[in-house]
Amino acid sequence: MICPFCETNNDKVIDSRSSEAGRVIRRRRQCLGCGKRFTTYERIEESTRLTVIKRDGSREPFNRENLLNGVRIACGKRPVAEDAKLQLVDEVEDELHRTHDREVESREIGERVARKLRALDEIAYVRFASEYYQFRNVGDIMAQLEELSLHARDVKEQQRLFETP
Repeated sequence: MICPFCETNNDKVIDSRSSEAGRVIRRRRQCLGCGKRFTTYERIEESTRLTVIKRDGSREPFNRENLLNGVRIACGKRPVAEDAKLQLVDEVEDELHRTHDREVESREIGERVARKLRALDEIAYVRFASEYYQFRNVGDIMAQLEELSLHARDVKEQQRLFETP
């Protein structure tokens, strides 16, 4: 690997461990040129790359970074951990690869992200929805907020409330 600090192509692996339920290998490396440490991730390259069919009919390769950037923008300065954002993107990407062989419409990707953002952070969901659903006025936003308020929010450990001691 090329060192991100000094651009030397000489390093050693210090630590290697499985991550993301075994789908990724995280490696800590140390540059033998400058001595600084950095992390790399190794994941299986999908044999069939997904193509995204955009709203205008154009096609482009699925790009995980585009998806992650959209989630980061929606979350803005909200108190959403970076790990939660990465997990959301991982889940959407895994679902897409399991359910589609070659092509997927951008509409479906957006709906999956919106559904997961709704459970993660309601403000981030509204931000994402306003861009994704192309709200034209405040009335559109209000209608979405009313629908959001009708859904019961999932509460972690909710099952415990109903268990008998």
